[in-house]
Amino acid sequence: MSPRIEPTLEPAGTDLLRADPARRMRPPPPAPEPVARTSILGWIVGTVLLCIAALLSAIVALRWLPPPTSSYMLQSTVKPVQYQWVPASAIAETARRAVVAAEDQKFWNHQGFDVQAIEQAQQYNLNPRHHRRGASTISQQTAKNMFLWPGGYVRKGIEAGLTVLIEKIWGKNRILEIYLNIAEFGPGIYGVEAAAQTYFGKHASGLSAEEAARLAAVLPNPRHWSVRNPGAYVQSRTAWILGQMGYGSPRAPQEEPLPPPAEAPAADDAYDVDDPAPPAAAPAPPDTPAADAPAQAPPPPDAAPDQPGTEAPSAPAEAPPPAQDKPPA
Repeated sequence: MSPRIEPTLEPAGTDLLRADPARRMRPPPPAPEPVARTSILGWIVGTVLLCIAALLSAIVALRWLPPPTSSYMLQSTVKPVQYQWVPASAIAETARRAVVAAEDQKFWNHQGFDVQAIEQAQQYNLNPRHHRRGASTISQQTAKNMFLWPGGYVRKGIEAGLTVLIEKIWGKNRILEIYLNIAEFGPGIYGVEAAAQTYFGKHASGLSAEEAARLAAVLPNPRHWSVRNPGAYVQSRTAWILGQMGYGSPRAPQEEPLPPPAEAPAADDAYDVDDPAPPAAAPAPPDTPAADAPAQAPPPPDAAPDQPGTEAPSAPAEAPPPAQDKPPA
């Protein structure tokens, strides 16, 4: 006879639940959290900010430190490049005056941009038969040669911003000092010291007016025009630069000579530096007296040109202001 089963009010299959109540109260496991991913836009913004910070740090440091190299030296097809930094005190005053007379006669007066020259270049370039002419200043050239690359409107926009920064942080004298040290005077030859030793066998401090003018004459196209063997155009431009510096000669051209079409440098764009617009007349330096005032004293004897037949100037075309730029606060 089978045992009697006691009646129950619970349904079958609940023994397991009754034995482990905690199991019955356990919540479901949480869903895995999604992996955080940096967006492409955030990565781009971060990279741009990092580049800007590095660039600003470099600009501030170069206010006092000599640059070990430049962007254009790194991009040079001639390796190794010839480059030797020298301070402004080791560069002849004739070299400073020559590059200002040749490249940017309003250098001491503008704030980084020559608006009048840009307008003249725009008007000139409207004629499709004209070779495209630029109107960049020494400040813009320095920003480009130091940090950027040739060609492109994006580069021109970045160059404009860098020009404003170096004008404010470096000042005119420092800009000219760096420009003379990083400008290309021949294939793979960067800086006035390397150029003076290569072409004339002397230091930059001993450059005569004629030698400095010949170096400045090839700046628009140093890989095509030669300092050692100047052609007819370089000779003509050298004579014009000497006249703008104040070393007058009856044979010196009054207007900047234009290169033959076959020798014209290829400008990066419509308003690039490499082919500056010729000025209507040489502007006076900041401290030049009025027309009825006595003329300025001629350059010192050690700066006299070694070119025969030249005369002492009545007044130099350009000279740096006496006040030195102060470092930023």
